[in-house]
Amino acid sequence: MKLALTILFIIVAVALTIIVLSQEGKDNGFGSAMTGTVDTYWSKNKKHSKEAVIKRVTAILGVLFIVLAAALGSKWLR
Repeated sequence: MKLALTILFIIVAVALTIIVLSQEGKDNGFGSAMTGTVDTYWSKNKKHSKEAVIKRVTAILGVLFIVLAAALGSKWLR
């Protein structure tokens, strides 16, 4: 049981690393503050975009990572 959870933990950690590194950075610097943002159809409907899916997968993998870390660190598994 512990070996299976450890292997799953490693897989989730690698997948989480890859997903986080593949995300694009937000352009919240000084230049964007001066130009402002324009709401377009595409900026309002990002629910099904690639960025939204990557965000959702990142959140799910993050929660799974924390749960697996807690399970592997608990005393009942030893």
